Amino acid sequence: MTSATTDIKSKPRIGLALGGGGPLGGIYEIGALRALDEALDGLDFNNIDVYVGVNGGSFVAANLANQMTTAQLCRIFVRNEAEVHPFHPEVFYRPAFRELASRLLAVPGLVTTALRRFVKNPYDQSLLEAMTILAQAAPAGLFDNEGLHEYLERAFTMLGRTNDFRQLKRSLYIVAADVESTEAVCFGAPGFDHVPISRAIQASTASPGLYVPVNIDGRYYVDGTLRKGLHASVAFEDGADLVFAVNPQVPIDASAAVRAGTMKPGELTRSGMPNLLSQMFRTMVYSRMQSGIAQYKRDYPDKDILLFEPTRDDAKLFFSNVFSFQSRRMVCEHAYQMTRRDLLQRADELEPRLARYGIKLRRDRLEDEQRTISTSLYGEMLPLYVAKGRKKRAQKGKLVSGLGNVSHLFSKAQ
Repeated sequence: MTSATTDIKSKPRIGLALGGGGPLGGIYEIGALRALDEALDGLDFNNIDVYVGVNGGSFVAANLANQMTTAQLCRIFVRNEAEVHPFHPEVFYRPAFRELASRLLAVPGLVTTALRRFVKNPYDQSLLEAMTILAQAAPAGLFDNEGLHEYLERAFTMLGRTNDFRQLKRSLYIVAADVESTEAVCFGAPGFDHVPISRAIQASTASPGLYVPVNIDGRYYVDGTLRKGLHASVAFEDGADLVFAVNPQVPIDASAAVRAGTMKPGELTRSGMPNLLSQMFRTMVYSRMQSGIAQYKRDYPDKDILLFEPTRDDAKLFFSNVFSFQSRRMVCEHAYQMTRRDLLQRADELEPRLARYGIKLRRDRLEDEQRTISTSLYGEMLPLYVAKGRKKRAQKGKLVSGLGNVSHLFSKAQ
């Protein structure tokens, strides 16, 4: 946005905007953020001035704002190493039994209404056309993500964390869309900061058709990506000078993916309706996001936004299964390596821009071709293991010394 200069801004405000993409998008964001966390000196992702999240990004942003490190996010949500409240992706996909039951119970009444209308005026429409009223029996959503709210409610009430926007040290905004007004709502903003963080995330992740809309204070909310893909403007409006944005949701360029060898010709169209709908939705969101980025340059000419996202020729991410442990690790590692490559390729451009905000790019880490998420996690834990080892050795030394003193006293007594 702004021209590259090394003039350091005084007390710049940093923002983080995380886009949607469902559970798998959240896994991608964790991998990308882990790469950024390692490569950027002078930036603490647990001490960002303003966090903005929508859909899967709301889940990640809230955990970062609650002082969970990128390494912890990898261990808990990707590697399943959580000792307390282990995470299982199936919390996202509980069948909406209450919704399904209520719709089934409505079927007899709808059939009666259709027959009555047909009998009263048989020339107005055919019986088959009258029966289209049965479309009202279709559920508002197939799944109920109440389990996600319950999981986060427990996790955010642990020591050192909070489920209350007002008790956070930094600004957190979770974006959802009001079903009736179609307006975007920022939970965490004045007037909406009384809503529990876990409930706001539940609303933001409620993708239409997939999940039942979430009732909050008598209003119904769904996925905020219906309005925008990133909502980075929320961070700018909160005073952020620089916003790091991660968008995991890009449509596949099938021809490019075939050339890159990540998918076979015709595989997308043969893969069934869910993937086709996903491609259409991604295309819509991505188009709006690109328009939004262009608009940010006009509306906030003195601000900076750094966007990180997958390449469009990589079908591995598109066809991944969040229920597969191996697939989650692959997506996270893939995001980690893609972000590292992106940073290294853009290093000459990024270094002077980042320097204005007191942030340094660690080329040495980016140029380490052997580095993986696993080695980075081990490197972070190594000082802790060393400290524990020293403590155990010290305790053992005291024990040996104590036994020696007892032995000495015993020999003197003899």
